[in-house]
Amino acid sequence: MVGYLHINVEKPDFTLLTGQDCISTYTFNTGIAQHYFCTKCGIKSFYVPRSNPNIYSVNFRCLDRANVAGFEVRPAEGLSWEQVAARMGHLK
Repeated sequence: MVGYLHINVEKPDFTLLTGQDCISTYTFNTGIAQHYFCTKCGIKSFYVPRSNPNIYSVNFRCLDRANVAGFEVRPAEGLSWEQVAARMGHLK
C-alpha cells in the first residue's frame, strides 16, 4: 500500500510550482502511463494515468495543505480500479 490520494486535474489546469529539478519519470508495461517521482525522497507526486492520458492524477499528500480546502476522501478498492475510475467520472 502506497497511501496515494488521487486528485484528477486536467492537464491545462496543472502547474508544478516547485521541485521541477527533482522530478524524474518512469513508465512500464504499455508505456502510456507516465509516473513522476521525486529523485530525492522517491514519492510519486503525480502521474498520467493509462486510463485517461488527458489528465494528471496528483497525490494529495504532496500538496501544501494551506492552499487546499474542501476535499472529500472517498475510499476505493484498488483491485477494481477500472470500475472505480469509471464511477469517479474522469474517464473520457
